[in-house]
Formats: sequence, structure tokens, C-alpha cells
Amino acid sequence: MLNNVLNNARVFEGVHPLQVSEYVNQHVGRHRIRLNGGGQTRQASSSARLSYTNFADLGLARISYGDAVTVSCPDLAEVYHFQVVTRGECCWHYADDQRLRLRPGQALMMNPGEQIDLSYSQDCEKVIIKVPERILTEQCMEQVSALPRNGIRFERRVIDLDSSACLLRFLDAMLTEASESELELDSLQIPYREILLNKLLQHFHSNFRDSPSGSISDRGFAELIAFIDANLKSELDVEELAQMSNVSVRTVYNLFAKHFGLTPRLYIKNARLRSLRHELVSNSRLRNVTEAALDYGFTHLGRFSSDYRNLFGELPSETFRRHR
Repeated sequence: MLNNVLNNARVFEGVHPLQVSEYVNQHVGRHRIRLNGGGQTRQASSSARLSYTNFADLGLARISYGDAVTVSCPDLAEVYHFQVVTRGECCWHYADDQRLRLRPGQALMMNPGEQIDLSYSQDCEKVIIKVPERILTEQCMEQVSALPRNGIRFERRVIDLDSSACLLRFLDAMLTEASESELELDSLQIPYREILLNKLLQHFHSNFRDSPSGSISDRGFAELIAFIDANLKSELDVEELAQMSNVSVRTVYNLFAKHFGLTPRLYIKNARLRSLRHELVSNSRLRNVTEAALDYGFTHLGRFSSDYRNLFGELPSETFRRHR
């Protein structure tokens, strides 16, 4: 699992753990390292390795110290760490004495400001994604109008990636793309970042999901659907729906994905087709299919017929004839 990612972003291979630690301090997160069973003076194996690259302002690392070490993090300054154990095991020891042990396939989110000691087994390897606090905050502000006062904080909850297959497949794809350096433009990298952050918010419980600020209630969403149903023959766009509900465009997309598994535009199109079908069946004053299609804004009649058949299994002309 994630064993072959970031191969083309190798920084060190077969070096002393302190060399890896020095680089990590500069690029991943501040920490102190000690070799277990002998402090800094014990002779360590020269089998530490590190891969690292920047991708859409995220820091992507694959790290192994090649020895049993303890890493002390005084605090993560303005960054989150998404850490996945891919081999061996790692034990988190928090300042309040809580302990968590992660084995291969398990992952954890680390918050800014947390003081933690991490004990690596000799064969431990991890994938670490550094997420600047600013980036996560900006993305969340696009979904709600206000955030928790002390910032977004994730629970100390371990997840098994084996039971989160979609997240695992996405991680593998993103890390592979980042390593091969084919997506150099921000316009190509940022969608990966946005999907990753949404998946982290989905899989790890946090105070962001508990905050109602700026979200739309179930009643508010029902009112939005009622407005759409009452105005199917009018021009409707997502920006207008967002303004009506006093939420962001992204929130509107997220709501339709959550409730219907569709984009707002596809929901509106399907709702128009269903309403049009009802008219073909029950409106005796309707003269022909073209009249109904144009009334609902379907100006491309060939595409309209195809969409209608895909949804109902027959052409609109067949529906019209059968009920006449």
C-alpha cells in the first residue's frame, strides 16, 4: 500500500537518520530526533531514506529513518499533518499522556499546536502530507461563512485505509502524479488538492462539521428544491441558487451531491425532463413535442431527445403518441 509512490522525488537513500531529520526540519515540520537506546551518540544504521516534493502548496513526503527513533514535535507551526503508516508501526504519545499506535494501513491527522512524541519502529515507513493551515481555512471558508473560533481541529481518530478504498486510491493517484511532475500548472494541481482536503474533512471528524455557521438547514434546502420545481421553465443558474440560500456556490454543489449524488445543473435538467414528460402525458392542449421542449428551454432538440430516452427508455415522440 503506497509503497511505490514518490519514487521519482527521492532526496536521500541509505543515509544516517540525522541527515533525514535535518531535511525534514527544514521542509516538513520542526522536531527533535533521538536514537532509541543510546541518544544521539549511538551508532545508527545508514539505511534512512526520504522522498519529498511540493505539490499545489502541499508538502508530500515518504520517510523511513531506518532505525528505532523517537521524534519530538514541540508543535506543528500553522500546518496539519496527514500521516499514513505504510510499514512497521509508530506510536503517538501526546502531552496529555494519550497514546495511539498505528500499524500499516492506518492514518491519523495531526493539528497545529499539538505537542507529540512519535516512536518509530526500526522498519517504520510513513507517507506524510503537510497541509498549511491557511489553505485548509481558505477552502472551508468557501463552504461556510464562519469557522470555529480556535480554527479547524481534527479528533485524534485513527482510520483504516483498507476500509476507505476511495481515499486510498485517490492518494495513490495524487502521489504518483506529483512524483512524475507531469502536472506542473497550478490549474492542474489545485483540483487534486481540493479533493484531498474534502476527503480529509469527510473521513476525519472535526469541529468544522459540528459548526452550523453558514450552512443551509434541511428546511432551507427543501425550500430551495421547491423554488426550482416552481421555476423549471425559467433560467436557473447555480450562482442564483447560492445567493437565494445565502451560501457559497461550492456549498450548493456539496448539498446536491450529498442529497442526490448529482450536480445542481443535472438535477435541474432531470427535473425539467420529468415535468415535461408529465405534460406529454396529461396536457391535452399540447400540440407537439417541439412546443413542450422549447417551453422548458431545450433548444437543441436532438440532444433533448437523447437525454429523454436515457432517462425514460423511450423517445418523447413515443410518449406523446401513446397518450394521444
